[in-house]
Amino acid sequence: MTSNSMAFQFGASSSSSPSSFPFIRVENYDVFLSFRGEDVRDNFISHLHKALVEKRINTYIDYNLERGEEISPALFKAIEGSMISIIVLSENYAESKWCLDELLKILDCNETIKQIVLPIFFKVDPSEVRHQKGIFGRSFDKLGDKLKDNANMLKWKKALEKVANFSGFPSANFR
Repeated sequence: MTSNSMAFQFGASSSSSPSSFPFIRVENYDVFLSFRGEDVRDNFISHLHKALVEKRINTYIDYNLERGEEISPALFKAIEGSMISIIVLSENYAESKWCLDELLKILDCNETIKQIVLPIFFKVDPSEVRHQKGIFGRSFDKLGDKLKDNANMLKWKKALEKVANFSGFPSANFR
């Protein structure tokens, strides 16, 4: 944990009583990276991760966790313990139940603990994410055909619409 992370304890104030701010949050990471590995792991993410580390930004990246049906409690804890989540939305991001469950958790942390969310639209347009159109939409439809889980598909659809409305960064802006 960096010294900057220690300074960001939400709800902490020298002039407030403990009862007025019962929740004190200490970050474990400055940044949590959410991405679809097969799309960006060996190119964009490796460069982004290297740049963050070189700037001494404590970054969580999932290189070794086993993929299963459910996100592990350790991954949820890493999301909750991060000040910022960077979501790299790529062509096949919406084909992964795992990525979409991460997205739900990130958006929950954005609402409940005011975590900063920065989407990067990597080779997809924000409108494709917002409306699940184009190649991004086909990936989302593939997942829906495989799972046949309308309740989760609806939650994920709303989450994709929400994240696409955040101020983000199109990959065309990066070299």
